[in-house]
Amino acid sequence: MDKKCSGGCKFDCFTPDRFEEACGVFGIYAPETDVARLTYFGLYALQHRGQESAGIAVSDGTNVLVFKDMGLVPQVFNEQILSTLTGKIAIGHTRYSTTGSNRWENAQPIHKTYHDGTLALAHNGNLVNSRELRKMLTSNGNKFRSTSDSEIIAGLIANFSKESIEDGIKKTMELLKGGYSVTVVTEDKLIGFRDPYGIRPLSLGKLEGNYVISSETCGFDIVGAEFLRDIEPGEIVVIDEEGLHSEKIISKTHPSLCIFEFVYFARPDSLLYGKLLHNARNEMGKKLAKECPAEADLVIPVPDSGISAAVGYAQSSGIPFGEGMIKNRYVGRTFIQPAQSSRQIGVKMKLNPLKEIIKGKRLVVVDDSIVRGTTSKQIVSMLRDAGAKEIHMRISSPPIEWPCFYGIDTAKRNELVAFSKSVDEIKDFVGADTLGYLSLEGLVSSTGKPRDLFCTACFDGIYPIEIPEEYKLNKQMLETPVKYK
Repeated sequence: MDKKCSGGCKFDCFTPDRFEEACGVFGIYAPETDVARLTYFGLYALQHRGQESAGIAVSDGTNVLVFKDMGLVPQVFNEQILSTLTGKIAIGHTRYSTTGSNRWENAQPIHKTYHDGTLALAHNGNLVNSRELRKMLTSNGNKFRSTSDSEIIAGLIANFSKESIEDGIKKTMELLKGGYSVTVVTEDKLIGFRDPYGIRPLSLGKLEGNYVISSETCGFDIVGAEFLRDIEPGEIVVIDEEGLHSEKIISKTHPSLCIFEFVYFARPDSLLYGKLLHNARNEMGKKLAKECPAEADLVIPVPDSGISAAVGYAQSSGIPFGEGMIKNRYVGRTFIQPAQSSRQIGVKMKLNPLKEIIKGKRLVVVDDSIVRGTTSKQIVSMLRDAGAKEIHMRISSPPIEWPCFYGIDTAKRNELVAFSKSVDEIKDFVGADTLGYLSLEGLVSSTGKPRDLFCTACFDGIYPIEIPEEYKLNKQMLETPVKYK
């Protein structure tokens, strides 16, 4: 949900000037352990994927209990609450709203009753056929408490689970179109499943003979679990007292992991396609230095997401690496917005320049992306005010020209600065002396995987899943020809 400046400023100062993460999901089947506490720590590791709400569902073998609320993980949960969430199975969720507004009813996990019992569901992604599915469920007498498409998935599973929960999920997956990585808990099972394109990540781990599911492998590290493998596109994994069972529900799959997970979304200490993201981003920086060299005195990152690429740029170029801005890591999201007269304070709350370091220097400033360009404009202005002699912006991804429909909150197409401006025009808009982007070929090669394993739609406009007209209208793309893989 966009958060716009209420002061009338033309830059939409407080609308996030980057692609916002989707959501984080976590699940664990571990009898005789404190599954709620382990899930809490797993969600803490996944906090970067969603900061609007958090929730945990636990099962003790008889009942499924859900607790969720608005806010960050440590704001929602405390010792007293965690002590009431006892059981042997748990799932958790951190949310950033892509479909559905930011309100309590849309917080997850979603709780549903079905033929044989109760389920709770946590979902990362976005459906592109949610409208027709909602109509179908409504016509069958289903009522909705939320506006999120996650409740649609839960409703379909509940409706189809006449024989078993697994059968309900199989039939549901045949109807869903879009990106989804999902964890489900019932009275006696932990289940994870992923869309046939694998757009959003989902991994399987093991903890002392028990199994763990997480959006990212950093969720395993924090609880001491071992990463086993990625859950495959179109696969369902079921964990119960008999162990692990898996089945490829949809045999015709088209792996298309969102490449922006490599650029920014996932933590640098996570593994995707078996590659440590810090190493991939370091390689992006090295390739960026080759493709877009600059004469400068210092390479500095826009912290934290630009650090790995900035180190690579410095290593490849021979220009010293240094910190030129310090990030206030305790800011997070704030609902107290600066007045229009202090427009730049929103950036200064998060970043503060080291004037003694950058004064009189020619800087290479490395960031992961430019979406609208307003934050980059403010950063350049801040560095110039701090005495920088020259500012050479270098971006470790290609220009973003197309919106996402599969679980990432993006601007409308005409709000993407690269849609309407050339690289030179963007350079002038942000106020840099030079501006250079990493090529799509350089980005893909940094991952070590072929291009056809990724969704690169935000860069090249080639989408893996057909987009309905109402979705294109929402992103102001009705007049735009859309290509599909």
